[in-house]
Amino acid sequence: MSKLPTIHETRPVASSRLFHVEEVHLEFSNGEQRIYERLANRGHGAVLVVPVLNDDTLLLIREYSAGTERYELAFPKGHIERGEDVLEAANREIMEEVGHAAHELHLLRKVSLSPSYMAHHTHLVIARHLYPHRTEGDEPEQLEVVPWKLDNLDELLQRDDFTEGRSLLALYLAQDWLQQNT
Repeated sequence: MSKLPTIHETRPVASSRLFHVEEVHLEFSNGEQRIYERLANRGHGAVLVVPVLNDDTLLLIREYSAGTERYELAFPKGHIERGEDVLEAANREIMEEVGHAAHELHLLRKVSLSPSYMAHHTHLVIARHLYPHRTEGDEPEQLEVVPWKLDNLDELLQRDDFTEGRSLLALYLAQDWLQQNT
């Protein structure tokens, strides 16, 4: 199974402002041929940031999510802009969404969301030593910033509006990182 399938053709199926769907015609090492569909990568990836204020408080945001048709509690996130590196994008996102910048940023992990169907990665970043600094973002409304004490994470995990998978994973990774680095 170590030999990658041969890609014979990739062609567009549908496209919108945010999504680009393509067919991928594959041949596996045993001669089997399949056509897969995937959401193609239309950018430079994304970042999701765990901002840590005063070493004991996380900053989350409450933001409307069109997919679930409700407000969700999650960590700040956004696309990496052309020319930005991951940590620059992370710092920009927290300045836009929570009104703070960070003196210290660390990449926790790069994750895929649904690798069978999406060519997209999100970089999970922890931000520490925050200081007030707000910049204008592209959000349609002011985001509610929700501070959450680290010693109360069990309650956060029980909330029915904290369901975003990347935020859940980032929470566990950040918790482990903080235990090892504070």
